[in-house]
Amino acid sequence: MKLVLATQAPGEPEIFNSVQGEGPSAGAPCTFVRLSRCNLACEWCDTAYTWHFASVYGGDNRPHRSGETFDRKANQVTLEVAEVAERILAMGQKRLIVTGGEPLLQGGPLGELLEALPDHTVEIETNGTTTAPARVDIRVDQYNVSPKLAHSGNPAELALIPERLRNYSIDERAWFKFVVASPEDVAEVEELVRAHALPRKRVFLMPEGTDSGTLRAREEWLVPLCVEHGFRLSDRLHIHLFGDTRGT
Repeated sequence: MKLVLATQAPGEPEIFNSVQGEGPSAGAPCTFVRLSRCNLACEWCDTAYTWHFASVYGGDNRPHRSGETFDRKANQVTLEVAEVAERILAMGQKRLIVTGGEPLLQGGPLGELLEALPDHTVEIETNGTTTAPARVDIRVDQYNVSPKLAHSGNPAELALIPERLRNYSIDERAWFKFVVASPEDVAEVEELVRAHALPRKRVFLMPEGTDSGTLRAREEWLVPLCVEHGFRLSDRLHIHLFGDTRGT
């Protein structure tokens, strides 16, 4: 089987070592592998090169605030699962974070990949709209679920599927990370937590932003709201350390 990956340079798959920048394992050394394609289209997505492709028909017409589209050939590469596994093993880390795009869209080959890495601790970063096939699920140690709020621009019927949210809510491996751009977004998070019985102790609020100044400014009002509602705060360490760059 083959996996479709994002690239950090034309033809070079985005597989790299760093520290986790977000959520419950922030600061942990790990290997990242970024898969291509997504079923949602967040207007503020900072990895739009995984889905917002140009085409002879005028490009992906899903909205993105930058208005930029990306050349598919330069930003997407297809590799045999065995080669991806070899590259990950060569990195030498024992924690693997599979991100995207939406990685669970490639459940079949992803399952084969994880079977080739039995000694790795595995995190899957997902938007929460999809279900991991059993072959994947049995290998996952942690789900980082990021449901998309109204400000993402995604219709709720596509982004917030009650059955999927409920399944993740009862899975103790699942942590929830909501991207927040304004104080009003926190009220929407509160409604979702109540409606879908999301465990408050596993809910993170994370400021939207791709530069340190924006993140810090939003954290000034976000911290008091985390305290008020009993949610956890997630920073974006990689932005402070490396900026908004690929392969970091």
